[in-house]
Amino acid sequence: MSISNWIASRIRLKGDRQGSGVSIGIAVGGVALCVIIMEITLAVVVGFKDGIRNKLLGFNAEISVLAVPSVGDEHTAAVDVTPQLSNIISRTLENARTEMTVKTPGLLKTDSDFEGAIYIGADPYGDHTFAIENLREGQWPFTHPDSARNEIVISRTMASALGLETGDKVYSTYFVQGDVKMRRHRIAGIYESDFGEYDKTVVYASMAGLQGVLGLDSLQCTSLDIRGIPQDEIAEDAMLLREELVKAYADGCVPGYLTVDTVERSGAMYFNWLSLLDTNVAVIFVLMLAVAGFTLVSCLFILVLERVRMIGVLRALGMRSGDVRRIFLLLAMRVVGIGMIIGNVVGLGFLLLQQHCRLIPLDPEMYFLSYVPVHINIFHFVLLNIGIAVASWLILVLPSRVVSSVRPAEAIQYD
Repeated sequence: MSISNWIASRIRLKGDRQGSGVSIGIAVGGVALCVIIMEITLAVVVGFKDGIRNKLLGFNAEISVLAVPSVGDEHTAAVDVTPQLSNIISRTLENARTEMTVKTPGLLKTDSDFEGAIYIGADPYGDHTFAIENLREGQWPFTHPDSARNEIVISRTMASALGLETGDKVYSTYFVQGDVKMRRHRIAGIYESDFGEYDKTVVYASMAGLQGVLGLDSLQCTSLDIRGIPQDEIAEDAMLLREELVKAYADGCVPGYLTVDTVERSGAMYFNWLSLLDTNVAVIFVLMLAVAGFTLVSCLFILVLERVRMIGVLRALGMRSGDVRRIFLLLAMRVVGIGMIIGNVVGLGFLLLQQHCRLIPLDPEMYFLSYVPVHINIFHFVLLNIGIAVASWLILVLPSRVVSSVRPAEAIQYD
């Protein structure tokens, strides 16, 4: 252990001057506040982005393969799920999984009112975890290809607008290539995702039933959805798949020209909104570091003023000014350490309470979530604490040079 470290470890932070304890407490509080706000900001922003992203991916696949529609065929253009197409997708995107989906617009109609809807017939062998987790009443009936052709699941928003409940009968009207088709459905369940624009329109229906309405066979769909792709790979994988499909069409391996869409394009408004949160995080971090830096610099000056005579004695005994500066830097970093411990205890404690108890609610119509989400990532928090410690050291390096201006002869006589 160097002499600077040894001396710094033996010095009390609280000096003899009146008000020094208050100054140290303010500095500790400033650092603790910095840690608390940064951790809460990071956890909430990451949790919020994950929550919105999960809702988008619940209603949309990362990548979708679509047929290019002709005039008057905008909502019934079919993708033929041939073995060749499946091989192209599996070869290009090895770890992805595919699901057939049928989507078509229509009207949900009662005797006195109606609502526009997008009917989604999901692959019965696909993953319906998102829809089932959002189910609030009734049951999810689409577990077998031939079951529940006359049943649908609607949102609580649509149920309230039309005065419907689970078990009620309702008519669905479809417009297929100039023809009007009507089906009578029973409401098997009511879901609530708190994702306003989707809750207002999405109706889950039997895929086999929708295939019958649109005149499709069991190996045709309006969208072949590809899921299980990391977000940072969506654009690149979509481009690769698009190139492979163009080559396959040119070689005659697929019966028609197919295009590729991504959730980043269809949900661009939401992703652009989420990207703005990163700027807010950067601004908050800078402001918090400024607060912590100001209190730490003030604390350092107080520590120096309280020990001017000690500085003079050490300098008179031959200690270099750099070693004396190091003593006070270490003292200030002790303040940082205490503040960081307090900040981590309070910040993580609050985040754990919010994660398990959901103490702070949100208006889902404004934020698409019913409570403030948090995502606790220990690795991120460790990096954050290291960053705060390094930034604090760098902030204190320049002000610590004030120690070099103390003259030993004058400092020994200082009172």
